[in-house]
Amino acid sequence: MKKVSILALHLGVGGTENAIISLSNMLCENYSVEIIVNYMLQDSSAFKIDPRVKVTYLKNNLKPNRLELKKAIKSLNIFEIIKQSFISAKVLFLRKKLMVDAIKKLDSDVIISTRYFHNAWVGKYAKKGTLKIAQEHNHHNNNKKYINKTLRCIKNIDYFLPVSQELTDFYQEKLKGTKTKCIYIPHCIDNYPKEVSTLNSENIISVGRLAKEKGYTDLIDVFNIVHKKYPNWTLNIVGSGEEESAVQQKIKEYNLENNVILHGYKTKEELDKLYLDSSIYAMSSFTESFGIVLIEAESYGIPLLAFDSAQGAKEIIKNGENGYLIENRDKETMAQKIIELIENENLRNVLGKQGREFSKKYKKEIVAQNWYNLIEGSLK
Repeated sequence: MKKVSILALHLGVGGTENAIISLSNMLCENYSVEIIVNYMLQDSSAFKIDPRVKVTYLKNNLKPNRLELKKAIKSLNIFEIIKQSFISAKVLFLRKKLMVDAIKKLDSDVIISTRYFHNAWVGKYAKKGTLKIAQEHNHHNNNKKYINKTLRCIKNIDYFLPVSQELTDFYQEKLKGTKTKCIYIPHCIDNYPKEVSTLNSENIISVGRLAKEKGYTDLIDVFNIVHKKYPNWTLNIVGSGEEESAVQQKIKEYNLENNVILHGYKTKEELDKLYLDSSIYAMSSFTESFGIVLIEAESYGIPLLAFDSAQGAKEIIKNGENGYLIENRDKETMAQKIIELIENENLRNVLGKQGREFSKKYKKEIVAQNWYNLIEGSLK
């Protein structure tokens, strides 16, 4: 059986980590799969891993101390700043040394890297004859420094797989004349649900980390407009993160404590129940490289809304067919589109039904075949 090794920074909560585990669970049907992980942020993965997948942490309890260093600097505690700076330098040193050592020893047929620095180390240290595949999970946002860094780190990689078709088209142009082939294989949804939402509940749902780039304070602004006309509706936000206090403050500012529920992290099973009890999905991200949560939501037959600043959403939402893309982050327009969906059950059902049909191309078995074709075709 061919061996596939996937390199991960950590297996905590996040879209990249969700994608890594989905890929591992998919490939272990045909291959021996191991995930090699730098940081151990928690005792177990945030997402369910197939028992056939081997998980190797390079060092137990190795984790970044960014928050501790930030706190020390803010408090102007010189001793603590020196201490945390030393720990930070040690963590970064070990992050590279341990992963490079692991890459050098790997006898895998395929190595899949998922961070730009992992890409560079695989290109430089992987054994000759190994199929080297690099993934890109972030959008460049027209940052020339980031684009150049990404290209520099994949110069010795066989295949480069950006997270969206738009990014693939962009990097294909940049990689013309190089040895690295740039192709697109989409992320998949682990399970295509048998049940769909009835779209009868008075619930709106949004899933993601509570981080600035996710724009959740803007979503509270949007929902406040909706709430004034439809006070019985509820906004359910699933996720946790450093912006939680800012989001809570915004909720309190509008007196929406009884209508906006911050659920924190939920398991797949718990999230499935929330999807089934939702009638509208709203995304407020400033930037989004792909948006697997949109596909998950539409697989349950839920109509979608997103600001078009989220580049990945533009690949998933077909305006007026499975949802709406809102231009210029216009909060009033998003609120009015939500109100339109609240008032028109037939429209919700039409958009939801078409969205579920669109989501079929992201089913696990379809995406898996693309991966098998790539690996088997390259290792002949």
